Amino acid sequence: MTGYEQILFEAQDSIAVLTLNRPERMNAWTYQMSRELSHAIGVCNEDPAIGAIIITGAGRGFCAGADIEHNFKARLDGNDDRGDDATPWVRLLRQSKPIIAAVNGASVGVGATMILPADIIVAADSAKFAMGFIKMGLVPELASSHFLVQRMGFGRASEMCLTGKMYPASEAFAMGLVDHLVADDALMDKAMGLAQAIAANPGPQLRWVKQLLTENGCATDLDEVQRLEGKLLQQAFASPEHKEAVAAFLDKRTPDFIGARAAQGEAGGTA
Repeated sequence: MTGYEQILFEAQDSIAVLTLNRPERMNAWTYQMSRELSHAIGVCNEDPAIGAIIITGAGRGFCAGADIEHNFKARLDGNDDRGDDATPWVRLLRQSKPIIAAVNGASVGVGATMILPADIIVAADSAKFAMGFIKMGLVPELASSHFLVQRMGFGRASEMCLTGKMYPASEAFAMGLVDHLVADDALMDKAMGLAQAIAANPGPQLRWVKQLLTENGCATDLDEVQRLEGKLLQQAFASPEHKEAVAAFLDKRTPDFIGARAAQGEAGGTA
């Protein structure tokens, strides 16, 4: 796919790989990069052939934070490039098809907060993480004050944000920030394996599961938790994917979830 300047887009079977592509600047984040990523994720979400998305970085770094000149200085100078089409990143990731972050180097500031809403974080041994906002006289964003506590616990999240220190991948893994830690040369294989295992499952149900985890993860009203589960379970019972799963089990064959959804669409049905 062409048309992007600061990311790369590659589709491999049922997996889309989105690569931050400013290696000469350690993939420092810009508003343009954000817009391109958001657009590419939207394209993936509209493509029934894509079941999962991987986000990684080109070169030595994943994302070394916001581009100081093109973001912070530009804002102070009154030349903010934010634009009017800013996409609500956290909502996009939580409503998207499953997303795996494959962190190949420095993941600092927005380079860390942008992946916290992802479903799984895989890090290479050489990766490192920092919530460096405090060092720039700023505070965390992108709901990271929520997701860090969910992933790491209150004390560790507090330490990371209040010190602004850099953590090697091994320590980030031990603290719960990272879900999988692998050798550098195994990073994409691990991410691809997880993505393929996820993409083999029915697409609508994957996004309903994400909705449940997002809305129920911190809920305290268990009646409401079960109400939402029951609502989505009824949708699942009525779906062509559920019918296909049952038929495939009885026939001792691999289910064709995409084909089942397409067949119902051709028949004019709804799920």
